[in-house]
Amino acid sequence: MKNKERISMKRILLLFAIMVSYSFSQTTNENVPDIKLSGFIKTDFFFDSRQVATFREGHFLLYPLNESLDANGEDLNSHSSFNALSIQSRVTAKFTGPLVLGAKSGGMLEGEFFGTADADINGFRLRHAFVTFNWEKTSLLFGQTWHPMFVAEVFPQVVSFNTGSPFQPFARNPQIRFTQSFDALKVIAVLLTQRDFTSNGPAGFSSTYLRNTVIPSAHLQLQYKSESFISGGGVDYKTLTPRIATTKNLKADETISSFAGLFYAKYTSSDFSWMAEGVYGQNLTDLLMLGGYAVSAVDSSTGYEQYTTLNTFSIWTDISYGKEIQPGLFAGYTKNLGADEKIVGSYYTRINNIDKIFRVAPRVVFNFNNVRFSTEFDITSVSYGKADEFGKVSDTTNVLNVRGLVAVYYFF
Repeated sequence: MKNKERISMKRILLLFAIMVSYSFSQTTNENVPDIKLSGFIKTDFFFDSRQVATFREGHFLLYPLNESLDANGEDLNSHSSFNALSIQSRVTAKFTGPLVLGAKSGGMLEGEFFGTADADINGFRLRHAFVTFNWEKTSLLFGQTWHPMFVAEVFPQVVSFNTGSPFQPFARNPQIRFTQSFDALKVIAVLLTQRDFTSNGPAGFSSTYLRNTVIPSAHLQLQYKSESFISGGGVDYKTLTPRIATTKNLKADETISSFAGLFYAKYTSSDFSWMAEGVYGQNLTDLLMLGGYAVSAVDSSTGYEQYTTLNTFSIWTDISYGKEIQPGLFAGYTKNLGADEKIVGSYYTRINNIDKIFRVAPRVVFNFNNVRFSTEFDITSVSYGKADEFGKVSDTTNVLNVRGLVAVYYFF
């Protein structure tokens, strides 16, 4: 483990050395790209009133855990916790290069210390790595960046690192993105694969199911943008191959296809900002949302399986006002809609006994030049119950968590 940590640290130091040497280069060679470094140092202090489903030692909050009763009827998960972490701190390098085929070339490389798994906490993780080519009204992007259902112009401004999950789609994916502008209107078309944010299946969370389908996921989006208003909508499609061999060790190629759609809007005026988004989707586990898929039929003699998607709906809104002192409020709701076919076998989802989740999170942000102090109260309620043969959950019990969060930033 110590050797791995030394190797990881050497890579980080080498990356920083390369960035710094470029950024301070005095060369006048126009073929050498300009590099601008930026980023922030952030420390989060957070308290939870009960045990919660999270990533990285509580840092990335999803929702409170269900009741777990002991022999005396006491809820084992009704126990508070506290932690402080600086793993969200990050560095960004933006590149501006020469003309290529008449297009302005550029790129971005960004990493943080969030790690790739809980065992890798504090490890340096790649966030964004892409190259862009921008013509007058056309652009191409090659590399890893936000999934197109995470709209970079319209996302919750919460203090929490979860950025509105599980109401807001959240993932970064390797992709090819084509954007065509028609004055205020943009058409965005994307082909993408999976890396850190993957689908569930018989072997657990993995990119294997999409890779074995051969065909990448696809997304098409229309976006309108004016000086004070942004709106848009998109559709998303992916196909997974859960197994290439049945449980009887026979060759299998059954697939499960799913659709998702979103609509979003944002209005800004002076110091005021309002935004909202609605999502309906099938099999959204790779976007850190409810849903997934399940086995709808099994041939007992061969082990061949058929699948049905688990569908979900979510909506959220976020408002804020001010600059130096900036109060804000986030509210989100998501609902498990179940499956279209009867479920007879395994679920491949993040969790299958949640009916709905509701969250309200007021915040206040204080900005002082390069320094920011933020505080937020995240109140999340989950309705747990029992799933029926169609994956719909009833006979629910509500559990509530209150997270108090204080964050301190230094931007550079």
